[in-house]
Amino acid sequence: MIIVMKPGTHESDIHEVSKVLESLGLGIHISKGTERTIIGVIGDKRVLNDVPLELMPGVEKLVPIVESYKLAGKTFKPEPSVVDVKGVKIGGKELVMMAGPCAVESREQILEAAAAVKKSGAQFLRGGAFKPRTSPYAFQGLEEEGLKLLKEAQEATGLLLITEVTSEKAVEIADRYVDMFQIGARNVQNFQLLREIGRSKKPALLKRGPSTTIDEWLNAAEYIMSEGNYDVVLCERGIRTFETATRNTLDLSAVPVVKNNSHLPIIVDPSHAAGKTQYISSLSKAAIAAGADGLIIEVHPNPRCALSDAAQQLTPESFDNLCSDISKMADILGREFRYAR
Repeated sequence: MIIVMKPGTHESDIHEVSKVLESLGLGIHISKGTERTIIGVIGDKRVLNDVPLELMPGVEKLVPIVESYKLAGKTFKPEPSVVDVKGVKIGGKELVMMAGPCAVESREQILEAAAAVKKSGAQFLRGGAFKPRTSPYAFQGLEEEGLKLLKEAQEATGLLLITEVTSEKAVEIADRYVDMFQIGARNVQNFQLLREIGRSKKPALLKRGPSTTIDEWLNAAEYIMSEGNYDVVLCERGIRTFETATRNTLDLSAVPVVKNNSHLPIIVDPSHAAGKTQYISSLSKAAIAAGADGLIIEVHPNPRCALSDAAQQLTPESFDNLCSDISKMADILGREFRYAR
């Protein structure tokens, strides 16, 4: 349920309503818009059966929430959220680019990749230190050593860092190095991990699972937000269908659907959707045209020598060409992208 306050309501009235809710053991989430303040009520609303909230000063109306994802839904917060990661705002007018190799493989590789994506306008360096793979015999990542190399690349370029965390232990270790956690597609419904990231309060990028519905995806975001971490960005990365021409099928309809149902920002991962470099540019442009707030793209100095996902990693030159095109699109769409060349 949400409580819609009247326009121009005094802070004292909002405080009194909040105090009543908290005295009943209910959680609250206050969203202040340009005209109205909305108080989201979290918990068992049956305790309110005998409480005449609608008669309290400043209350305009009570609105029940049908969706199970209350914090992530637009009913709780009608205005779009902007997630601020140390000055880089995801969900605002500026398009955000996250780029780098699938996995951190060596000092030379990550430093070269970081310098290249920085020159083309990326604000985040991505790179896997913990690599969950289909085969237990495949390269699993450098773990903390990889995080140290990411940190060195950050010191050299000033890029923000994002990396995937796969367990509570990985969260604890990575928290000391990165600016944003990534929850991979395989862990979208690892609820214990989601709660741990919620308690960490560090911004999180939540990828959609290969067989996850949009409702399930938004409920996964709700797990993080229910622990008090509202800095969640969604990432569409393709779903599993009968089609085999690409690694996954990029569901671009998810972008407007999420924008309609949720206030959370959404970016797109064309690399994991396509699985092949020749499709990444087209899918990236289509994602921006559909309203995505940014992209996360795999870029490797020498993709043919990559230890994982070699077929879907762009060269620095190809990435630079894409960034140039995205900057032209941004002007047309009323967005901004700082192409650095």
